[in-house]
Amino acid sequence: MTIKLSDHFTYRKLLRFTLPSIAMMIFTSIYGVVDGYFVSNFAGKEPFAAVNLIMPFIMVVSTVGSGFFTASFCCRRCSA
Repeated sequence: MTIKLSDHFTYRKLLRFTLPSIAMMIFTSIYGVVDGYFVSNFAGKEPFAAVNLIMPFIMVVSTVGSGFFTASFCCRRCSA
């Protein structure tokens, strides 16, 4: 089943369209919590501070990469 933006959206189609993004955000959040837990308990305060300092940068790089991937995928899909 392909989802087109010109189609009438039902809640089921909307959920199916957004579910991968929601799942990615949940798993990324869980990763951050688990990573912070293990770093703080096994490495100490300074490494935990370093992880918390660099994490926003990693998220920005990941977001930009995901955006470029999505845009290139859509361009190839629409031009074919």
